[in-house]
Amino acid sequence: MSRKVWIPIAAVAVLALLGAGGAYAYFFSGLRTSPSSLALASPSASPSAVSSAGGAGTWQITSGSLVGYRVTEQFVGQSSTHEAVARTSGVSGQVTITQTGTTYVMTSAKVTAQLASLASVDQVAGYNVTNRDRIVSQSLDVSGYPTAVFQAQSVTLPAGVESGQTMTVSVPGQLTIRGVTKDVTATVQLRVSGTTAQIAGSISTNMTAFGISPPNIGFTTVQPAVTIELSLNLSEAA
Repeated sequence: MSRKVWIPIAAVAVLALLGAGGAYAYFFSGLRTSPSSLALASPSASPSAVSSAGGAGTWQITSGSLVGYRVTEQFVGQSSTHEAVARTSGVSGQVTITQTGTTYVMTSAKVTAQLASLASVDQVAGYNVTNRDRIVSQSLDVSGYPTAVFQAQSVTLPAGVESGQTMTVSVPGQLTIRGVTKDVTATVQLRVSGTTAQIAGSISTNMTAFGISPPNIGFTTVQPAVTIELSLNLSEAA
């Protein structure tokens, strides 16, 4: 090969290596961000008066509600981990609260999330996180099991729920994912304000309990622990 031909080929090869190295350095540079956990919005200066029923009744989940997951990813060659986060606004269900004297009981609650619309909301420099969504959809077998459902058991609410205060409640129930149902406990905050209410919290579980193996796509290892997050807007049924 003549020197005149070899020089441009070598130059192209060097540029290609530099480009690949730059992309690698960019991807693994630590330029990664994850949104905060779902939580209640800050309350107004003074809680709004609740209805005459004091919060008792049936509450429907309305628009603006979110359900999602948070898992920990480990990138090859990196000491720090990254939280992968995905959410869906395809959420429906209702909560029923009854009153006996001064005691309020959440007698039932059902939350259904549409899994096909789960979309990643974290960011990783140099990587299109929507690629992860396709892997998650396959792992969840969304075509066969399009929803995840949390069915709560009856739980007595702390005193003060009728006053519009923010209450922290542990809610036992059953979580169904990919046709498998497991007992779980949701830790949530609840606030009733007039004819609306808000619930936000999380459920800690493990994907292997539902027959789901942690994805391993070469440069990323996923831990099996999963935090399921929810933020629900509710409106009192007429």
